[in-house]
Amino acid sequence: MDINIVLGVIAFLLFLAAVTGVRVVNQVERGIVFRFGRAQERIRQPGFRLLIPGVDHMKKVNVQIVTMPVPTQEGITRDNVSVKVDAVVYFRVQDAMRAAIEVQNYLFAVEQVAQTSLRSIIGKSELDDLLTNREELNKGLALMLDSPALGWGIHIDRVEIKDVQLPDSMKRSIARQAEAERERRARVIVADGEFRAARKLADASGIMSQTPGALQLRLLQTVVEVAAEKNSTLIMPLPVELLRFFDRATQSGGAPAETDERAEVATADSERVRPEQESPALAEHGVPGLPDVERAGIPAARSAADKTAR
Repeated sequence: MDINIVLGVIAFLLFLAAVTGVRVVNQVERGIVFRFGRAQERIRQPGFRLLIPGVDHMKKVNVQIVTMPVPTQEGITRDNVSVKVDAVVYFRVQDAMRAAIEVQNYLFAVEQVAQTSLRSIIGKSELDDLLTNREELNKGLALMLDSPALGWGIHIDRVEIKDVQLPDSMKRSIARQAEAERERRARVIVADGEFRAARKLADASGIMSQTPGALQLRLLQTVVEVAAEKNSTLIMPLPVELLRFFDRATQSGGAPAETDERAEVATADSERVRPEQESPALAEHGVPGLPDVERAGIPAARSAADKTAR
């Protein structure tokens, strides 16, 4: 009777020891066993694990990627602009032994380092970099976090700046700057269009000057375009032939003096030749004074031609 009680007590104690010494490590965890306060070198992998009751103590470390938001940090940029910046850090435990031994609370440690590094980045950067060049700032912030985290067995995957809050006055200034830039681009585009249009018009005018019929075709095309609107009345007081006459008059009116000089020279030559041709007939009819005119030569005939022309 006494032996059965003793065996029952021993069996109960063994069962209790087995139950208390059993640990289950999840797939996303790693187990660090401390035996009499000393960490064992072998890390317990996921699965069913047995510990010595009262002797071993296990600490589980999560190896999943942790998403940690960094609280909003207020600082002054290098160009003296007060901003508020918040970020997010993605990291995971790479060495479970170091994360359990080297640092008391690696989550709190990473959060504090992220806040100080973010403040440092704000002070070293300008406002334009915070707004447009965030990729480089993210890389620099990740490097600043990665240096101390490696000693804790933590790997920094990436760091992202989420939002940059600006003062209202700075927002208005940026809006005015953007508006002025857009207006400048619009003016440049309009001026470039006018320049190209003027060049094309100059080329078209040169072609039309070489082909007079092109001007009339262009006029008729304009009339057709205007006549397409049913609520308009088209009046053409001048015929096209009159415009063509003005065009010819403009082209021929450039050298009137030269034309008069040519006409005078032609009249003088004709008068000079005519007396020479008619001199034998006049001599037969006995016109006196003709030999003297012939002997006088061309100047006398030219003077008479000049008087006749006048």
